Amino acid sequence: MENIIHKEHRLAGQGAILLCALLWSTSGLFIKLVDWHPVVICGSRSILAIAVLLTLRRLSSGRKNSAPITLKEIPALAACGLCYTATMLFFVSANKLTASANAILLQYAAPVWAALLAWFFLKERPRWENWCALVLVSLGMFLVFSSGLASGSMTGNILAVISGIAFGANSVVLRARKDGNPADILIFSHIICAFFSLPFFFLHPPTFNVPNLLSIAFMGIFQIGMASALFAYGIKRISAVQAMLTAAIEPVLNPLWVLLVTGERTSPSVLAGGGIILAAVIFSSTLSALRRRNF
Repeated sequence: MENIIHKEHRLAGQGAILLCALLWSTSGLFIKLVDWHPVVICGSRSILAIAVLLTLRRLSSGRKNSAPITLKEIPALAACGLCYTATMLFFVSANKLTASANAILLQYAAPVWAALLAWFFLKERPRWENWCALVLVSLGMFLVFSSGLASGSMTGNILAVISGIAFGANSVVLRARKDGNPADILIFSHIICAFFSLPFFFLHPPTFNVPNLLSIAFMGIFQIGMASALFAYGIKRISAVQAMLTAAIEPVLNPLWVLLVTGERTSPSVLAGGGIILAAVIFSSTLSALRRRNF
């Protein structure tokens, strides 16, 4: 009976991460559809996401994982929040300046950056599969960047890489704070992002029309808000590697939605480079997971 319950928990966790990745994959499309400054887009959707996450937290206030945040937790939450805020800001900016496929595929190298950052900050020496993945990711990035040089999207590609590094740093901070509640971290991240974006609303006033408002509402409530809640639910029930492998549909679907709606096509070199990056990340993460299981 206990095994059945455990299996149901894992299936529920995988289902939550799968739906989360599906919602995340729509980011490239809706960012393209909104003609606002990237930081204004980030801030607007974060404001809505805060409302969604706080509402869900209040509804689950009687549960174990919804204990009040203590002052002792603030520094760690701030560190995670800054890393994740940087991830969102650089990713949205990258989507505005380069093809959606470039942005998501370059960001998806985050686990490799996480391995290197963990070596530097947590003294966790990378294994041979991490080094192999780094070499392959470098090759994949070269192919993606070669397309960027041709299309004038070099700045966007660089921002996408920085977004991936920030995302990797976020996972390292989370690893150092293993017992934290992911939902609290995500709420704190969106609060930081919302405050950071406030001056940009005056510097770059958004144009309020139906397409922009509907796109922002979808991103804030579903693509970021509900997706964050699903991620927080799922990551407590399955391993980080399982979550990453399940979420691998995001970089596949992200450029597909953009292609179907806007007609933005991905060059062969980006597809080749992205395939190498995805394969390298999945290979190294799976091998690391198997090693941990054996030991």
